[in-house]
Amino acid sequence: MTAQDFETGRVVTLRGIVRKLCTEHDDRLPFHGWHHIAFVAAKGVEFARRNGSDTEIVAAAALVHDLNYLVRKNSEPSAGESLRAHQLRRSGFTDAEIDRIEAVIAESHTASRTCEISPEGAALSDADTLFKAVPITPVVLSHRYLAENDISLGQLARKIVDEQAPLVEEGIYFYDPDARARYLPWATANLDLWKSLLDSLDDPDVKELLRSVNVR
Repeated sequence: MTAQDFETGRVVTLRGIVRKLCTEHDDRLPFHGWHHIAFVAAKGVEFARRNGSDTEIVAAAALVHDLNYLVRKNSEPSAGESLRAHQLRRSGFTDAEIDRIEAVIAESHTASRTCEISPEGAALSDADTLFKAVPITPVVLSHRYLAENDISLGQLARKIVDEQAPLVEEGIYFYDPDARARYLPWATANLDLWKSLLDSLDDPDVKELLRSVNVR
């Protein structure tokens, strides 16, 4: 079964709205576009069903969690709060539900999440984190993140290591035990890659190589 098999009418409406937004602004979302959102929504519902949390809230949160990138490049989730509320309200969610969805998005944010998290936040976090850890992401999608957010390769590497390494050390990279067992090796390999990349940037010949291929 897919995430859509468990979607309510409101989530179906929201899915259509967000997909249309992503299509209209595809050039602005090479990394956080529909491919990312659809993946996170599907996995979020899967993890929500496993931990017994509210699948509708998780699905809705997953669909709107990165709309901040339509508001401002390289922004925090809070930048998209008004846009999210507008699209959620259009889809039939109440103000109380919108507040709850906003809280789930805030608590699942990679840069600030902790061991204190709701089941819905854990499901969203695990889905979004898995997208980061999938082995194809650094190979196929990293250049898209650089273009979307107008940052350098070194800045991206530092962001990944600074935000994600502590989560591995604290045992909360994934909250779901099955996800941790299945996917943590991917995550640690990914972090080792970015740590090595940071180390390589201290080599002057590597710096020259990057300059020669017009990579910041």
